[in-house]
Amino acid sequence: MIKRQLDAYIQSYQGLSREIWLLALITFINRAGTMVVPFLSLYLTASLGYSLSEVGWVMTSFGAGSIVGAWIGGKLTDKIGYYKVMLLSLIGAGIIFIVVQYLNDFWYLASGIFVLMLVADMFRPAMYVSIRAYSKPENNTRSVTLIRLAINLGFSFGPAIGGAIIATLSYGTLFWIDGITCMSAAILLYLLISEKDGAPVQEKSGVATKQQSAYTDISYLVFLAVVFITGVVFLQMFATVPLYYKTVHHLTEAQIGWLISLNGMIIFLLEMPLINWLEKSRISKASIIWIGTLFLGLGFWVFNFSTRGGILIISMVFITLGEMLVFPFGNSFAMERSQKGKAGEYMALFPIAFSAAHIIGPNVGMQLIEKFGYTFTWSMVFVATAVGLLLCYYLRYRLKAEEAGYGNTDQKISSALP
Repeated sequence: MIKRQLDAYIQSYQGLSREIWLLALITFINRAGTMVVPFLSLYLTASLGYSLSEVGWVMTSFGAGSIVGAWIGGKLTDKIGYYKVMLLSLIGAGIIFIVVQYLNDFWYLASGIFVLMLVADMFRPAMYVSIRAYSKPENNTRSVTLIRLAINLGFSFGPAIGGAIIATLSYGTLFWIDGITCMSAAILLYLLISEKDGAPVQEKSGVATKQQSAYTDISYLVFLAVVFITGVVFLQMFATVPLYYKTVHHLTEAQIGWLISLNGMIIFLLEMPLINWLEKSRISKASIIWIGTLFLGLGFWVFNFSTRGGILIISMVFITLGEMLVFPFGNSFAMERSQKGKAGEYMALFPIAFSAAHIIGPNVGMQLIEKFGYTFTWSMVFVATAVGLLLCYYLRYRLKAEEAGYGNTDQKISSALP
């Protein structure tokens, strides 16, 4: 029994290309050094003395920069290719990370965070398109999962090490590490991976000349609304939850780091086998995303049921399960849908939807906590989850209508809905 399970676990990793494995390695190195983000809200309050309202606005600039960066990254990917965009983003972000630690004035810091995320998130649409270039279509979801696995494995080390560094050294040290690891990832990308055929993906992807615009693809726009809502919910884990751990449960930075690291370790151990099993099942991507969205919302709502420390672990397990279901299949859905039009345009809108959540989610969370407290905030997070569940339900019917080949999709949907 154990040997069969081990063989199945190993088999879930087989068949992926060399380039995907190298991209995963580079991503791991980059993410392992990204220690500032989980502690950003604590850094702004504990080290710089900002109010929760001010922290909310800094986090909004974080999201705004992410949106602009993803949009620019998508445009550049279609024009000059994914490879150059990834290199430019990694090098630029490395430099800016080091500079940002010296910005203490509110407006300078907010502007610095905006520019940092603009440059850093140019990387995301380019990386998604690179997965299409280096992976077979049938391996897309598993390729995305491997990259996410690298991200989360790095994320397991990052917060734990980051918490220890804060306790023994300073927050400023984290910015230096983030900058150096970004530039190290760029060097490894240049040395280990060559751009496929040396041409932008758009020219060699085999996409038809007449391409649908992502902005007129209604089903894709509904999907993006789901991505936005799940992003608003999920991002509370990095914005409001660390403050909840600190102020309500009185955890230290090191303890917070270890607790957040639990998320990455669960994903490292379980995500790839889970994705491999789900891909072989007959469950649709829309249904899987629905289930994941429900788990995400429950992960925050359970805070209201107990103040014991064990509820923090239960919450983290629920949030992690939701993350493992929503994001890999969300990435895969976006990549499959991007075959209908320009890859860069489609794959830019996907991270833009998540970045828009950066603008709304952390800020709204901070304002709600400051005015109404944590209990009300977690209830509102679950209300947002309910809206996401309804949109997933609607998306499922749209996709079924499309698969049935109806010319008037909306007419079919109106008759199919109860």
